[in-house]
Amino acid sequence: MDYMTFNDMLRRAAWRFPDHPFLYWSDRQRSLTYAQGDRLSDAVAGGLADLGVVKGDRVGIFAHNGMDYVLAMFGAWKAGAISSHISVLQAANLEYFLQDSTPRVLIYTGELHEVVLRARKAVPELEHCICMDGPKEGAIDWNAMVQADINPPATAVLDTDRAHLSYTSGTSGKPKGAVLAHGHTARATHCIAERLGLSSHDISLGPTSLASSYQLVANLLPGVHRCMEIGVRAKWDPDAARDEMDRRGVTTFVGNPIVLTDLLNVTRVRGQKPRALRIGLSGGAPVPPELKTAYYDEMGICLVESYGQSELGGFVALGYPRRETGDRHRAIGPALPDKEVWIAGEDGKEQPVGEAGEMIVRGGFMAEYWKMPEKTTLVLRDGWLHTGDMGCMDSEGYLYLLGRWSERIVTSGKVIFPRSMEEALYRHPAVRYVAVIGKNDPVVGQIPLAIVALYDGKAATESELLEHCRAQLGPENSPHELHIIPEMPMTPTGKISKAELMLRING
Repeated sequence: MDYMTFNDMLRRAAWRFPDHPFLYWSDRQRSLTYAQGDRLSDAVAGGLADLGVVKGDRVGIFAHNGMDYVLAMFGAWKAGAISSHISVLQAANLEYFLQDSTPRVLIYTGELHEVVLRARKAVPELEHCICMDGPKEGAIDWNAMVQADINPPATAVLDTDRAHLSYTSGTSGKPKGAVLAHGHTARATHCIAERLGLSSHDISLGPTSLASSYQLVANLLPGVHRCMEIGVRAKWDPDAARDEMDRRGVTTFVGNPIVLTDLLNVTRVRGQKPRALRIGLSGGAPVPPELKTAYYDEMGICLVESYGQSELGGFVALGYPRRETGDRHRAIGPALPDKEVWIAGEDGKEQPVGEAGEMIVRGGFMAEYWKMPEKTTLVLRDGWLHTGDMGCMDSEGYLYLLGRWSERIVTSGKVIFPRSMEEALYRHPAVRYVAVIGKNDPVVGQIPLAIVALYDGKAATESELLEHCRAQLGPENSPHELHIIPEMPMTPTGKISKAELMLRING
């Protein structure tokens, strides 16, 4: 069976709603219609083909969120190329990502020109650089290329063709490039749009990085499926975003638990929720159940939790835009219709209802890890994607995430997953970030260590936070130690970098 490509999706949206707003760029208050987006991305595809880009080449994008970023993505896809996304937060490691993905062309943000000049010397495969912010030494002017309006190539792009090279967040190790094809991701994001009940009347805002696959599958592609007005923002400013939401009538806010918490706090200060908002969608990290409760009780909004990976091009599970009661409030949600999900035991067999095991998935996922055949073989086995995440499933198919297998803490032979301890600490009003990791111990192997960063202007002691956790979970199920640090290390996709914390603590 053939599926849509991303190019098909945009062209059909432009045919159905040519004059409907497509993109809104918050930082510059600029917008495009679907017809304009389709035409301008054709011009990008023509410009790239004129530079020698052919089907299967990589086109690197190293830029802040914005309208041109999205046009670069669709232009690369229409040329039959693979868009390779490099976070601007990885500027110090740009050479690694360029050497790994070997793009023929790199499209970049002007303020990073010197970084690009230094890194490109080590990548002979990089033939052209295109600067989004005007002509630069050794770089082509993006605006001039688009305005040249060269006809796009007559490239046949199939649903099985590779489209997107998405680097994993690197929370527990070195980032890997997951290669996503058009068809599976197009189908997965159609299911996401269905689950959320999106329509052309919806207006979104997504402030997290377009370099992450999360923005692709949670905001951009579901929005194109439904011909929504899709908002992107480069710099996260809770007050400015809150003003924008009222001005534009934003109905769908797509973020991670950190920015969703910031939005809740702004709402508490102002005493009024964004006037049109009906759904908050969270991904990238587990959502504390209390945050879901606060959204519903204080804002009258459903906070929907998603669970996915860069390797998927979609989600394993996604909640419904409704309030769940009882223990289901702690669940992510059921699997989506395009996926089959098992909870597998160590013998590979499906676990009984309520029993913990590894979540494995089939029905559409990445084609491979880029240039990593051994890791690909390890993760993709017998037609299943092995997520490395532990969870359980109830009788109605709702999934509960326990944590990554690599993040487990083994104390005197007992396996502990950190999520319950992290959630308990998040209930303290002074705690902004928390990560529980295993600290090496010569007697018991590992002990759970909580590392916490506080909100600006808030105060708490380490002993106070430990007691707060013990009062909820009991001493046996709480961290043995707790450290407060001034700033939490983060990955380029906005997640807490547990890999860096483990290195700091255990060396």
